[in-house]
Amino acid sequence: MFNRKELFRRVAIVGVGFMGASLGLAIKKKGLAREVIGIGRQETALNEAKKLGAIDEGTIDFNKGIIGADLIVLATPVNTILDIIEILGKEHRRGCIITDLGSTKAAIVERAEKVLHHSLLFVGSHPLVGSEKKGALYANAQLYEGGSCVMTPTDKTNRLAKEKIKQFWTQLGSSVKFMTPQEHDQVLAYISHVPHLMAFAIMKALPDNYLDHATQGLKDTTRIAASDPQVWKDIALSNHKPILKALDEAVKVLAVIRKAIVARDAEALTDILKQSKDKRERLDKSHAG
Repeated sequence: MFNRKELFRRVAIVGVGFMGASLGLAIKKKGLAREVIGIGRQETALNEAKKLGAIDEGTIDFNKGIIGADLIVLATPVNTILDIIEILGKEHRRGCIITDLGSTKAAIVERAEKVLHHSLLFVGSHPLVGSEKKGALYANAQLYEGGSCVMTPTDKTNRLAKEKIKQFWTQLGSSVKFMTPQEHDQVLAYISHVPHLMAFAIMKALPDNYLDHATQGLKDTTRIAASDPQVWKDIALSNHKPILKALDEAVKVLAVIRKAIVARDAEALTDILKQSKDKRERLDKSHAG
């Protein structure tokens, strides 16, 4: 029987780790597809996702997994998304929509528009949710509810596919924002990519023999340093220009703080810390309610 909420007959999710498995659970919870297929490299991960109810079936055979899919979601690290797009470049599947969960967008959208046949309708997506946890075991059906998702259509994006993917994320409980791929990458460099790299840097600089004395403040500040290094290596290299610009800005601020401390300049140091505190409080207010 047809479900009026149902947007797709068959969704193929490539990558059933934390993000992909959470998406599968959310799709099934909301009744947005008749069938969810998981595609991965390891049988154990696929079996775990199936056991959790995130997918109906799983396969390590990519070509088999996408048969009959009217939506393909690429939920892998960025470099793997780029590789999969190359493979999909050989496909002609009229009306099939492809979207992704990639944390960078310019490289992915550019590759998709360059290699995909016009019968495949690509729409870039990046849900701004996640966790430092890895694997289907931590999947959460509520992950996408109350979050936001950035979509990055271009003038080459199919209008109907864009509207359907917007509806998809909206029905999953996310608020949708539109950005160009380049704007997305510039914004994310500041709000996500550099904060992760700074957390990694703090942990790298921390002497091993101080770990036993770690405060809750250190744990809160560096929680995201427990994220997957492979994922963040891909992000850093695929979005290198915006990240380097944001890193340079952070290094400049650290240099000013260092200079104020060296000069024992209490006024300059207080001014920098107060500006940061005020901005952080504005962040809290903008997310209140």
